[in-house]
Amino acid sequence: MKTQCKRKHLVVITSTFSRWEDDKEPPFVFELCRRLSKHYSVHVISPHFPGSKTREQLGDLYATRFRYFFSPWESLVYQGGILERLKQKPIRYGLVPFFLIAELFALVRVLRNRDVDLIHAHWLFPQGMVTLLARLFVKPIPRLICTSHGGDLFGLHGALFDPIKRLVLRHSDAVTVVSRAMREEVLQLVGDHDQLYVIPMGVDLSKRFVPAPMPPEKGSLLFVGRLVEKKGVRYLIEALPLILQKYRHTKLRIVGYGPEKTFLKNQVMKLGIDEHVRFLGAVKNDSLPDLYQSSEVVIFPSVIADDGDREGFGLVLVEALGCECAVVTTDLPAMQDIIEDGKTGLVVPQKNPRKLAEKIVYLLDNPSLGRSLGKNGRQYVLERYDWDRIVQQYVVLIESICHQPSTVSNSS
Repeated sequence: MKTQCKRKHLVVITSTFSRWEDDKEPPFVFELCRRLSKHYSVHVISPHFPGSKTREQLGDLYATRFRYFFSPWESLVYQGGILERLKQKPIRYGLVPFFLIAELFALVRVLRNRDVDLIHAHWLFPQGMVTLLARLFVKPIPRLICTSHGGDLFGLHGALFDPIKRLVLRHSDAVTVVSRAMREEVLQLVGDHDQLYVIPMGVDLSKRFVPAPMPPEKGSLLFVGRLVEKKGVRYLIEALPLILQKYRHTKLRIVGYGPEKTFLKNQVMKLGIDEHVRFLGAVKNDSLPDLYQSSEVVIFPSVIADDGDREGFGLVLVEALGCECAVVTTDLPAMQDIIEDGKTGLVVPQKNPRKLAEKIVYLLDNPSLGRSLGKNGRQYVLERYDWDRIVQQYVVLIESICHQPSTVSNSS
């Protein structure tokens, strides 16, 4: 009689996770966990948000959302990420100690009550650091995969955060980053790492982000992303009057929310282009494919922010290419994983509104080029970033790590 293999138990700890059905937050952690739950027993630990459930079964997933303050003031995460929430209201720094302690207690509680094989921590700080602390209080010690998404690696610097990042990177059983540019940053930080892998987040390119059945609207431009400095939306708005000199019926739709929203709306008013710009705010994730498909050019004008923060990986860029959109983006290293200039999209220098306008006008002048770039782009991302491929890479990594001898102990 065959004995059935025990299903491995994974705990995923993250600061970004769907709070409820049809949430408008980026769904990439939820989507990865949902797909991994076909292979493993997955328990997600994430912060509570006013209105969300503290415990919930989501298909094959089980989610615990820890409370870290009185409900109306749980405002450190979501709607822009921790760093941007702190920049927006520095008083939120007072929530950080409560958040860290609550997250630590929540993780230790789960580890003591379940036989956990592996922890997957999203972001080096705070989740990676909290996981290292939690492993001091439990036996046996679960393996750890830590994933950096960009903001934690590029946006956190100095005498406090650099040592924390090194500690997490060196004491994780494996580290994944979402682009080759981030891999180089990690190697500069720690010198060497024999368990460092480039595995981006995925996109559903087979059912959701697919080519449009109808041609896009003429003169329709689109931006999708958080309204924060590193997304570079101000330079796109500055480029629009130059585009309007030739294509006076051009319309720009801006999808997203964030602390720069008021600044950007004021910029639009000062330039006198408010009739040509629509701020759609956050939209449901199910609505994104229609927006991409109806746009003639999709623009991602990302920049290196003043504090050094930058894109880790252009996931929305992959979504747009999945819909065969013509795209224009900037020359940041993270974009080079996805865009080959003149083949899968057009590339311009960052923070250069005139060059940005020239490339957009060039695509509006040459719609056949846009279609060709879109087709090439879809084929490129389909071979690399569809969720089935990404999940399989994680399954291989998880199995490999779980079968390796442990490199840590409670006494280390």
